[in-house]
Amino acid sequence: MSNNGAYVVPQVKQGTSKSSKTIFHFTAGLCSGLTSSILLQPADLLKTRVQQSQQSLLPTLKTILSSENPIRGLWRGTLPSALRTGIGSALYFTSLNALRQTIAQANAPLALTNQPQSSSALPKLSNTANLATGAVARVAAGFVMMPVTVLKVRYESDYYAYRSLVGAGRDIVRTEGVRGLFAGFGATAARDAPYAGLYVLIYEQLKRRFASMTTSPNDTIPQSGVSSSSIHFVSGAMAAGLATAITNPFDAVKTRLQLMPAKYGNMLRAVRLMVHEDGMRSLFGGLGLRMTRKALSSALAWTVYEELILRAEKRWAANPQVTVST
Repeated sequence: MSNNGAYVVPQVKQGTSKSSKTIFHFTAGLCSGLTSSILLQPADLLKTRVQQSQQSLLPTLKTILSSENPIRGLWRGTLPSALRTGIGSALYFTSLNALRQTIAQANAPLALTNQPQSSSALPKLSNTANLATGAVARVAAGFVMMPVTVLKVRYESDYYAYRSLVGAGRDIVRTEGVRGLFAGFGATAARDAPYAGLYVLIYEQLKRRFASMTTSPNDTIPQSGVSSSSIHFVSGAMAAGLATAITNPFDAVKTRLQLMPAKYGNMLRAVRLMVHEDGMRSLFGGLGLRMTRKALSSALAWTVYEELILRAEKRWAANPQVTVST
């Protein structure tokens, strides 16, 4: 992508079908989720182990590296993680785009009009709309993918000796019922809603600021060689770091509930037990790992997603015969 075109968002051709655009947003989200989940699985696994045992990072890492197959150990749980993040990202980006497009096309007060061109092909909304759409889309996708999330957490943990995902699923249903597949959803929703809302809000604000810093005062031509992908990556990493720091206690509680639901029961009981047994620090277990992983995964996912969408919009604008269903 040339730098001169990084900030020009083409108009969408009317001939591009809504269904084909929906399919492409789903596909772009799937690709972005798979990319980030596979590359960053070791960080996710280490975060789960640290939150589970309250050991520090180095002893946990040394234990894995001293095993017979350290590489396989670090990427344990990649399949459920890829399924969860890949399909979850596809559902999230598709629903988020649908919500944002609905608000933008309705010319609602929450939509921003007459805004300068930016590095993104996505709708420009108010802070309130960004916060709300991000939260709703994430919670909805999280509910659909909750069973996979529970399997992922338990498979990554060494608290259980599951040998396969199918065996893990059967054991959970046998011992805890179908409800066991949704263990920790309350804590997950309490974490994901503010996280996703804050993320989208901060991400969009940072994109606008970085774009304005690299353009002429009354023009959309970049003053420097900064590409749209650079803006997306840096904005995504910074937004994820801030949102993660704020919501980490919910993530720590969620992990305990999914690993030992019989012991912790619900969110309030889990918080009391965690603070009583391990102190306040237990609510911030794995914070460094989670911030690092979230910053990298969100930056990768949103950069891949936005670049795919931006390229598609340009292609549709240049050739009205092209649709993503081909």
